[in-house]
Order: sequence, then structure tokens, then C-alpha cells
Amino acid sequence: MKIFSLSSCTPLSSYEIKTMNDLKKDIRKLALKDIEADLIERGEPRFRVGQVWEWLWKKGARSFDDMTNLPKQVRQALDERFTINAITEDKVQRSLDGTIKTRFRLYDGHAIESVLIPVPEEQRFTVCVSCQVGCSLTCKFCATGQMKRVRNLDAAEIYDQVVLVNRQSEETFGRPLTNIVYMGMGEPLLAYSSVLASIERITADDGLGMSPKRITVSTAGIAKMIGKLADDKVKFNLALSLHAATDEKRNEIMPINEQNNLPVLMDAIAYFYRKTRNRISFEYIAFQHFNDSIEDARQLLKWCRRFPVMVNIIEYNPVDGVRFHKSSEDQIDRFAQFLRDHDVMVTVRRSRGKDIDAACGQLANKG
Repeated sequence: MKIFSLSSCTPLSSYEIKTMNDLKKDIRKLALKDIEADLIERGEPRFRVGQVWEWLWKKGARSFDDMTNLPKQVRQALDERFTINAITEDKVQRSLDGTIKTRFRLYDGHAIESVLIPVPEEQRFTVCVSCQVGCSLTCKFCATGQMKRVRNLDAAEIYDQVVLVNRQSEETFGRPLTNIVYMGMGEPLLAYSSVLASIERITADDGLGMSPKRITVSTAGIAKMIGKLADDKVKFNLALSLHAATDEKRNEIMPINEQNNLPVLMDAIAYFYRKTRNRISFEYIAFQHFNDSIEDARQLLKWCRRFPVMVNIIEYNPVDGVRFHKSSEDQIDRFAQFLRDHDVMVTVRRSRGKDIDAACGQLANKG
């Protein structure tokens, strides 16, 4: 359908259409009561509110034209006043191991990446979502950390990643997503309101209805915000990107540790566990000759005794311009066995999707 200028009766350019859309408010930024007030004021029956809300948050509508059980004049009226700033698929890469990385384009032209990690033999299909364009934490081993932070995503942009990757999972593997991890681009606790609002929509009965126990939020370690999670009584799981068990080593690879040292950080996580009893995990990338010795495992063991915790040991994935190398499989196995011998629950996560730069620490909008 062409859109015409009222003054000249000539078609509007794509730039002019975009400018008009930019002046409209994204309807997904409105609360239910605000949508209700707008529709009722315009003479619509009250049940229409539920229809619109269901299309937005249960069915993942990407345009008002998608709302097929609404009269055409209602859809047109909504389109005149509001917009839906849906993310769009830009590039899809498929790994030999089945992992799928998707670059999504945001309404303002910026790009983010999400990763679908299928483990069919365990009936587990996980999406790793991003919460920021870039990242401000500059962790020395991470490709995203080499990018500057441009902005936080809003809740709907995070929600869209889940909806679109879920469709991708169903089309490719015949199975819906089983898990969501906030471990993509950005630091979730620096996009706090968007992350919590997205989880509310993903888990709500009038949203996607997913269990919060299937959701894990990962943080590089911001003690104040971990305390806020506890006080807000969140129901999802928490993962700490630890990667070193002493302040000396952690300071070297993660500058955030200089303001959030390990004793302070562990106090915050202990507080989180006392308040929520939610599952906690330590993410631990094994770097050759840096943090993979038995002495490093012994240092890590001290922190594992503060509260129940699962340790996920992760193979390092190469990043251009970074000096670190992955530990050998034998050394990782020795490290893991030491912890298991001391009654720590441990998993070893072998790299997935590294041939398409989709593995842990590799997301950087390449290609």
C-alpha cells in the first residue's frame, strides 16, 4: 500500500515514512490501563482491549495488520496513532553442530545477536538473548567487550528475540524453546528495568507463559544490583560470570571487579540466596596457564562453600586480538574432578557454535 502526502498527492519516501513512524509512540511501551483508556475513549468495546493486549504479548504481533480478529478500521486507527518497533531478522548463520546465530536489526538501525543452542538428545533448546547494543564492561577476553555500549534494549526488543528464535526452533527442530539465558551482548544488571520487564512479559499468563525457573540471568558481578534482585524477590536463576577465584586475577581480566571485589560480591550473592532460594551458578571460562590449575580450583572451592552453587566450566573460544588460549580438555577434566571430589556440582560446557562466532564471548556483530 502506498502512502501519499496530503499536500502534493505524491508517494512519501521511505525516509518520510520512517520519520512519521518515529513520531508515533511504540504501543508496547504502554501499560494495559493506558491502552484501555485510549480504546475506550475512542468508543471501542472493552473486550477489544484484551484482544490488542493478547496480540502484542501472547501472539507476538509484529504489525497491526497481524491483528486479524480486529476490524480493519480499528487496525487502521491504531496504526495512525502508534507503531510497533519490532526487531527484524538480518542474517542467520548455522553451525555444523546445529547452533544457529541470528543478527537482528533494531528499528533504529543498530544490530544485536541471539543464539539458539539445541541439545536434542536432552530435549533442551536454549536461546541466548542480548540486552544491550554493545557493552561497557570491557572484559579482556570478550569480543562484545571490545565494542562500545550504544544503548540498552527495551523490554519488547528482548521479548522479540525470544518470540522469533522460538519460531526458528519450532521450524528447524520441531520443538519450542525450553530455556532462556540472558548471556548475550551486554550486562543485564545495567539494563535492569528492561530485563525485568521483559521477563515479566515472557513469564506472565497473558504473555508467553514460560516458567521463571527456565530463565537464567547472567551478570559480570554488580553487587548493588544483585542485592536489588533479592529485594525485588525475582523468581529466575542467577549466574555469576566469575572466571577467576582471586581478586588479583579477576582484576586483570574483568575491570568491574575493582569496584565489586569478590568478598563484596559473594556477600551480595549470599544475600540473594537467603532472600530467594533461587538457583545460583558460577560461569568459569578456563584459560590455559591462567586460571586452570588445581590451586585455582582450590581457591574456587572456598567460594563454593558459601551457598549451594553449580559450577559451569566453559571452554574458551578464540577472539581476535586477545592473548588468552583455551585450556586442554585433560586440564579442564582435572580441574572439574577436583571440585567434584569436594562435593561441588560441576558441568563442563564444550564450545557450541564457535565456527560461526556464536560461542560464549564471541558475539560482536561480525560479518
